[in-house]
Amino acid sequence: MGDSEDRFAAHDDRRLTIRTAPRTGTMPRRDDAAATAPERAAKPVRSLPTHPMANRLARRFPAFGYRDYRLYWVGQLVSISGRWMQTVAQAWLVVDVLDATPFQLSLITGIQFAPILLFGLFAGVVADRVPKRNLLIATQVAMAALASILAVLVATGTVALWHVFLLALGLGIANAFDMPARHAFVSEMVDRSAVMNAVALNSAVFNSGRIIGPAIAGVLLAAFGPAICFTINALSFIAVIVALVRMRIRPVARPPTGSPLARLREGLGYVRATPDILRPILLVGTIGVFGMNFNVWLPLLTRESFAAGATTFGLLYAAMGIGSLSGALVLAAFGESPNRARMYLTGLILGAAELALAFAAAVPVGIALAMVCLAGVGFATTSTTATANTIVQTTASDELRGRVMAVYSTVFAGTIPFGALFAGAIAGRFGAPTSVALGGAVVAAGAVTIGVLERGRAARAARESVTAAATESAPAASAGLFPAPQRRRN
Repeated sequence: MGDSEDRFAAHDDRRLTIRTAPRTGTMPRRDDAAATAPERAAKPVRSLPTHPMANRLARRFPAFGYRDYRLYWVGQLVSISGRWMQTVAQAWLVVDVLDATPFQLSLITGIQFAPILLFGLFAGVVADRVPKRNLLIATQVAMAALASILAVLVATGTVALWHVFLLALGLGIANAFDMPARHAFVSEMVDRSAVMNAVALNSAVFNSGRIIGPAIAGVLLAAFGPAICFTINALSFIAVIVALVRMRIRPVARPPTGSPLARLREGLGYVRATPDILRPILLVGTIGVFGMNFNVWLPLLTRESFAAGATTFGLLYAAMGIGSLSGALVLAAFGESPNRARMYLTGLILGAAELALAFAAAVPVGIALAMVCLAGVGFATTSTTATANTIVQTTASDELRGRVMAVYSTVFAGTIPFGALFAGAIAGRFGAPTSVALGGAVVAAGAVTIGVLERGRAARAARESVTAAATESAPAASAGLFPAPQRRRN
C-alpha cells in the first residue's frame, strides 16, 4: 500500500515551474509572461483520501483523487437535487395551478434558456478572464435568491404567470454565466487524464439529482404543494457555495487583456477551424433543439395521454434520471477515453427511444413502457453529451477553453428555446405524442448524418496519410534498389 501511494505521489505531484527573466535588466512583456506560465503549468495535485473505503473509491474513479473535485462533487449532489425539485415543481405549477396552455409552458422554457443564447458567448470571454470559482459563487447566490422569491410568491398565494416568466428570465441569465464556467472549471480541479472521469461523475451527480429531486418533489407536490420544493432548492445552494469557498484552486494564467469582441471572434474561429470540436457541438445542438424538450412534453404526456397526476409525473422524471445515472456510471467506470463512434451510436439510440415513447400511450401498459423508454432516453442522453463534452474540453487549447465551452453551452442549451417553442406548437396542434415522435426522428437522423460525415473525414485523412507516406518513401526506395547509372567520362 505504501509503495503504491509513493508512486501515485511521484507521478501526480506536478510542481509549478516559472521561467526567470533574462539578466539584462529588462522585464518580460505581458504576453511573454503569460506564455511562460501557461495554464497547463498550474496542474491540480492528486490527494488521495485517507479513509480506506474513500481511498479505494478514488483509485477506481480517478477524479475523486483530487480534494477540490471531491468537495465540488458533494456540494453539487445536494444542490442539483434541489434544482430538479424546482424544475418539476415549476412545470407542475404552470400546468396544474396556473392552468397554462402548452404554448405558455413552452414559452417559459424558452425564456429560461434564451439568455444562454444571447449572453453565453460573452460569458465564455468572462470565464477566460476572471477566476472561475468566483464567477460560480456569484451565480449560485443569484439562483438561490431567485428560488427564494418564487417560494415566497407561491406560499403567499400571490404568484401569477408573469412572475414565473420574469423569474425564469433571471434564472436563465444566471445560468448563461454559470454553464461555461462550470464546464471549463473541471480542467482546473483535475488533471487532463482525469477529465473524462470527472465529466462522467458530474453527469452521475446531475442525474442522481434527477432521480432524487423529482421523486421527492412528486411526494411533496401531492402533500404540500410547490412552495416547499422552491424553498428546499433555495437552501440547497448553500452546499455548493460552501464547497467552492473551501477549495484551494491554484492560480491559473489568464490570456492577455484585449478587446472582448476580438477574443470572442478568436474563439469562434477556433471552433470553426477544428472539426474534432465542431462536429460534437453540432450533435449536441441537434439534441438540444429536438431531443431535450422534457419540460414541455412530459407534463403534457402525464396529464393528457396517461390521465395521471403529480406522483406519476415525478416517477416518470425519476425513471429518466435512473437511465441517465446508469449511463454516467458506466462511462465513469469503463470510459477511460472518449469514443467518437459510441457518441454517434448513443445519439441514434436516443432518437429511437423517444420514438418508442411516443407510442407508449397507445398500449395498455403505457406508463410502465414509458418509464422503460424514458430510462433509455436518459442513458443515451448522458452517454452522448458526456462524451461530446469530454472531446470538446480535452481538444480545446487551455487559453481558449472558456470560450470553446461557451460555444458548446450556447449551442446545446441556448438552442433549447427554439426546441421548446417547436415542441409546444406541435403538441398544441397535434398532441404531445406527435411532438415527441418528430423530435426523436430528427435526433436519430442527425446522429447518423454527422456520424457519416465524421467517418468520411477520417477515411480521407487516412488516405492522405498513406499517400503522403508512399510519396516520401518512393524516391528513397528507388534510389536504393535501382541506383542511377554513372555516366562514363570521356
